[in-house]
Amino acid sequence: MRICFVSRRYFPAISGMSVYAQNLLRELVAAGHDVTMISQYRGDAFGTRVYGGGPPPPVPGVRVVGLEQVGEQEGGDFERDIDTMVQTIRAEHATAPFDVLHAQYGYPTGWAVLLASKALGVPSVVSIQGGDGHWVGSCCETHRVAMCAVLAHANALLIGGASFVAEVCARLGSNPARFTIVPGAVDTTRFAQAGDGLPAPHDGPVRLFYHGRVDRRKGVLDFIAALAILRAQGTPFAATISGIGPDVEPARELAAEHRFSARELRFTGYADYDAVPALYAQADVFVSPTYAEGFSNTILEAMAAGLAVVSCHAVGVSDCLRDGENGLLVMPGDVPALAAALTRVIADEALRRRLATAGLEECRRVYSWTAVGRQIMAVYGQVAREAPATAFPETLPHDPACRFRAEPHLL
Repeated sequence: MRICFVSRRYFPAISGMSVYAQNLLRELVAAGHDVTMISQYRGDAFGTRVYGGGPPPPVPGVRVVGLEQVGEQEGGDFERDIDTMVQTIRAEHATAPFDVLHAQYGYPTGWAVLLASKALGVPSVVSIQGGDGHWVGSCCETHRVAMCAVLAHANALLIGGASFVAEVCARLGSNPARFTIVPGAVDTTRFAQAGDGLPAPHDGPVRLFYHGRVDRRKGVLDFIAALAILRAQGTPFAATISGIGPDVEPARELAAEHRFSARELRFTGYADYDAVPALYAQADVFVSPTYAEGFSNTILEAMAAGLAVVSCHAVGVSDCLRDGENGLLVMPGDVPALAAALTRVIADEALRRRLATAGLEECRRVYSWTAVGRQIMAVYGQVAREAPATAFPETLPHDPACRFRAEPHLL
């Protein structure tokens, strides 16, 4: 089968979408499919600082086409970039026809794929993976109409879990029966630790680890505030914040305000994906105080690395973590509760090992990329026999008030 995968972000951008795309592409190539990836990327200094920028690197067995998000960089002109994506898909199809178009993210990539699908007569698959489900469509009329069209007319919709389905349907009025739940997955061998798979005993305090986008929507500022409570009550810890994102400077400023020493809290900045397993191997507890996820790649990576996980009762998290069973969960934004959960997991080694063991076993059993890749390929096989939708208008109302036009990197 010839597949066009249209990615919102790919490496060197640090994002769960990059990890998802990398693993899916590997599975598609291994299964013998002919794959082209068309990937958006930021080429400006700001985008590089926030996500990691520059064209996508070569991917073994995949034709890779990078498209700089020129419109997004110049005033949030998503429409300009959508036109470029559609033109590129059509040009690639003219060279060798595609059987399926698969978009990562509902807007702008999903809308671009829906337009290309209609023009080419090729069925479309759209993965709803994060901010497109949580925020896009509530921001302005332009994106509401686009998201509703994608959700109503793509041949298949993939999404990480039932809690995310409920949120999207509540916000945008979609039919839950339209969604196929495909959970997140992780390359468990990549993050496996030696021996029993759990962190080795070590001297010094329990090591707390945050990895991913440094973004207040991921709870990074709440994490720092909770660390201040731990220190005030005399609970020892050694914390690391790894990654880049829109709130690196606010996070550093908050840490400076609390006067954390380098031994208490360190920022490691951008982490190349090849270096990430070693970072997990230097931790005992993974902390993800997120407000919402599509399906958290970093939580799965932490589980695969044998870390106990402290997170939140949040969309996309509650589908893989259960409080007291394979993680500790608090309400998003409840800093005192987060501090209490961290105190508990630091003080109770038996609890820490029990949570880590349960998470590791479940991760190996349920969240295999081999199984998830097969599930996605089965969806391709189903939609390949279908005609694409054509009964939707191709123009969108223009709403210049959209907050993402001012801060397009947050979309």
